[in-house]
Amino acid sequence: MKDKGCICLVTCDGTDFKIDEPSPFSSKWYSQKFKHAGLRYEVCICIQTGWIVWINGPYPPGFWPDLSISRDGLNQALDRGEKFLADGGYADSHGWSVTPTGYNTREQYMKAVLRARHETVNSKFKVFGAMKQQFRHHRSKHGACFGAIANIVQARLMLEKGNTWNPHYDDRFLQH
Repeated sequence: MKDKGCICLVTCDGTDFKIDEPSPFSSKWYSQKFKHAGLRYEVCICIQTGWIVWINGPYPPGFWPDLSISRDGLNQALDRGEKFLADGGYADSHGWSVTPTGYNTREQYMKAVLRARHETVNSKFKVFGAMKQQFRHHRSKHGACFGAIANIVQARLMLEKGNTWNPHYDDRFLQH
């Protein structure tokens, strides 16, 4: 990839999916996103291509917030000095992520556009019934289903290259 010296090469975000409520009840499976039992995955999208380049999971959302998931995998996969662009759920004092807020500058606006594109890619998983509806099989099978669907979504992104939403961005904004 021709990163032109950027420290942020990907956007990263967590996405949750509903599962059957495990018995006995445990708060570790509780997803705040939809007030129901679920599983959480971390997905990273290449800033330049808009393609899925990393998936990590599943994790029980009650015990694994986005920041903990990134510490469990993505942070260790980054090269020295690399960071990822993410929402405030990834902010910490270690500096692995860039988590801007606001739309006051061109830089903040561009980063917000990239995070919005990421949410659009996350929504493509939920087009599939197995991910949109409550998963009715044992949760141990969810990861295989998610991985297969991530591959299908990626293939679609690659085939629709001319039609995908790839914002024009200025690399200078991602260098600090």
